[in-house]
Amino acid sequence: MKNNFINLVYNYVINENFDSTHDLGHILRVTKNAEFIAKNENADIEVVIISALLHDIARNDELSGKIEDHALEGARRAEIFLRKIKYPKYRKVSYCIEHHRFRKKNIPETLEAKIIQDADRLDALGYVGITRVFMHKNGGDLKERIEHFYEKILKLKHLMNTETAKILVEEKSKIVETFIKGLQKELLYIYEVDDG
Repeated sequence: MKNNFINLVYNYVINENFDSTHDLGHILRVTKNAEFIAKNENADIEVVIISALLHDIARNDELSGKIEDHALEGARRAEIFLRKIKYPKYRKVSYCIEHHRFRKKNIPETLEAKIIQDADRLDALGYVGITRVFMHKNGGDLKERIEHFYEKILKLKHLMNTETAKILVEEKSKIVETFIKGLQKELLYIYEVDDG
């Protein structure tokens, strides 16, 4: 970690409670992706790193039913914490967190928020993304999880904001597409054998 504010945020985040699919590994992968994109897009790297580290701090409370929207609550908590440590760009970070969510289908106005959205979406793709779909507690049976790939995951390729993310998403999307085609082929074979 590069500076004192980032260190303070990192130490705060590692003591938070996370669920299995939005765990510390997810946070760190999103942060790594976000930093890489920020460097290529000439964004404010400090704001991007801090936003990425904090983007899911309220996720566990949403999954347990304590709050309705982890993006809104996470933005609020992040702002409180960042003001406490006297971080001057707390509003920029809060905006990034509030607008990162897939479900809202919104396009953020700031470059930094676009990067956080892209970095978070990239972690839903590739081998890790596939694994996270099957780890998710609310994922349902195999049929429902396959539907989730079509309803959300495979659409992410067309929803990237930055040119850097549009390049990164290609390989990750191909991995998911190949997996889903192979899985459906095997399932079809099994059902054909069973029917015979």
